[in-house]
Amino acid sequence: MKILLIEDDRKLARLIERVLTDEYHNVDVADDGDTGLELALRGIYDVAIVDWMLPGRDGPAICRAIRQRRLPLAVLMLTARGQVEDRVAGLDSGADDYLAKPFSFDELSARVRALGRRFNAIGNDASELRCGDIVLDLRAHTARRGAQALDLTATEWSLLECLMRNAGQTLSRAQLLDYVWSYEREVQPGLVDVYISYVRRKLDQPGQPDPIRTVRGIGYRLEVSDV
Repeated sequence: MKILLIEDDRKLARLIERVLTDEYHNVDVADDGDTGLELALRGIYDVAIVDWMLPGRDGPAICRAIRQRRLPLAVLMLTARGQVEDRVAGLDSGADDYLAKPFSFDELSARVRALGRRFNAIGNDASELRCGDIVLDLRAHTARRGAQALDLTATEWSLLECLMRNAGQTLSRAQLLDYVWSYEREVQPGLVDVYISYVRRKLDQPGQPDPIRTVRGIGYRLEVSDV
């Protein structure tokens, strides 16, 4: 799973990151609430582990913002507060589960796995994929940027879907070829560049930045900055 850890205790964050990466999860770490929320709202994570007390926005504020955006993101709240009323407050803010400090790393891993299973059950039925103001309707197979509908071919739609599912990550041309043209033989890497230009042209809107960044010598990355 792709996991976001928002924890300002750097020693604890390193330990949690090591435990989760040892279980083959992909972990990003933020040490303050504002950065953590910015990352969470990109819509690329399966589970967020959020500390209650953080510089900037606190854990409950982050949970409320996530729920307001209706992201299919499971949230595990970490806190030193163990009273019943505190657990209730954390869950009422939008957290899916609650773990009081100090905790066992085995229990943390088990709760993350359980939340991941719950997310997958929901995510498989998700009707939209959203990154910033770009939205793909996975059922109707349509796309829009803001209020503007995007007239995409099937290949352009698949390419944009791949970039959105991996927003913030640089994808090589080989990875994009494998996702979009996996069933076609003898497809040249240069075809990726051609179709990226097509998608860019259709995403272009006055006053809006180009969300697709070219990473020289590697490939492309979809950047979502308007969160």
